[in-house]
Amino acid sequence: MLAAETTAEHSNFYVDQPGLAAGVGAHSIRVTSPDSAAADAAGAYALARDDRRTVVLNLPLEIQSAPAPSDTERPPASGSGGQHRSPDSSASPLPSGQPTTADVAALVQLLAAAERPVIIAGRGARHAGAELADLGDACGALLATSAVAKGLFNPNPWSLDVSGGFASPVAAELIADADVIVGFGCALNMWTTRHGRLIGTEATLVQVDLDPGAIGAHRPVEHGIVGDSALTAAAAAQALWELPEAPPGYRDHAIQQRLRDELRWRDLPYDDWGDGVGEQARIDPRTLTIALDDILPHQRIVAVDSGNFMGYPSAYLSVPDENGFCFTQSFQSIGLGLATAVGAALARPDRLPVAALGDGGALMAAAELDTVRRLGLPMVVVVYNDDAYGAEVHHFRDGEPLDTVTFPDTDIAAIGAGYGFDAVTVHSLADLEPVERWVRGPRERPLLIDAKIAAPQGAWWLEEAFRGH
Repeated sequence: MLAAETTAEHSNFYVDQPGLAAGVGAHSIRVTSPDSAAADAAGAYALARDDRRTVVLNLPLEIQSAPAPSDTERPPASGSGGQHRSPDSSASPLPSGQPTTADVAALVQLLAAAERPVIIAGRGARHAGAELADLGDACGALLATSAVAKGLFNPNPWSLDVSGGFASPVAAELIADADVIVGFGCALNMWTTRHGRLIGTEATLVQVDLDPGAIGAHRPVEHGIVGDSALTAAAAAQALWELPEAPPGYRDHAIQQRLRDELRWRDLPYDDWGDGVGEQARIDPRTLTIALDDILPHQRIVAVDSGNFMGYPSAYLSVPDENGFCFTQSFQSIGLGLATAVGAALARPDRLPVAALGDGGALMAAAELDTVRRLGLPMVVVVYNDDAYGAEVHHFRDGEPLDTVTFPDTDIAAIGAGYGFDAVTVHSLADLEPVERWVRGPRERPLLIDAKIAAPQGAWWLEEAFRGH
């Protein structure tokens, strides 16, 4: 992230930008002189690329206005960013990523003896999908992800999709029955493990991470391996393939059939919450999302805001791979999904961008609707509109008054139309015909769907997430 910076503390434009970056877990580098600008920028890039950190490159105004050095004065910069670290960088380089021989041997021994192994891949293993799939084949493991890595194992027939609050009943059952669970680049936090309930009392838990400080941070583990997920998985798979006898594993015809029939949330029966008629009608968010899953092109990139609604697009909208899902749950703050969808749309212009928002988050970020329209993005913005801050309604379920967290009906479709969107209000499945027409083309303007959803109770995943809060 490039950020102009005023460094003079007496200026009324001054902000402590390194402090802001540190406060949200990002790393800050400052361009210190015209002579070092190229090397400082290369160092920031190398830090972001190699250590997978978010980096803010601060560009002081006085440096921006200084004359650039001539080609003869400019010091050479490594084309790849090399090993450079900016002088004011306090980040210590992470380990090389190569696991120790002893750690690999211990992992191989565990997986070779496991009868029900499960691999869970997180954000730090998104680059290792092929290696982890091969490891799963070598030991007969079932494959799951944390929410941020959703889609990594598509279309592997042994994929359990997401572990945690969004896990379907069959996935949760199979994970909870595992005798060995290996988390790769995965925090194994309360969200991914359902506060630990997805880890059986007799299960052996292993965590693989580049950062030694991440191992055991959320949950005690029997084995911690400091290493890159791809390198560790590849080394373990090679050793397992060389064994004279294949491990027993967790794969059989009955489990495969269950995954075909029961894994997808959309294939499970539910009591439809849809009610009312005409403009008073409310559509069940599951019914809505299943229909949108059928209508929208599969080559999509889905960005999900935070809130009570977010389990519906996360569980019921399919994505082609891990690059088709952006989970914007930073600090559990609502209102970040639309801006994230804009970034995703620019990064992947080959895919249809879909922003899934609650009404509260959509209204907080409404100015970004102008960004979507101004950039000419063919985006679908789906607003799950229950006229409430749904998470707070859930918190107040024991009888507290709801007047501060529920609202009069807001015509969000009209707001979208005012920003230049094609807009539709949805009360029932019959109202989705304009969406089908928009998908057929030419998609000259972005589309906003103001879905008036029924919400007679808090979402299932939120009830799970709030346990202990």
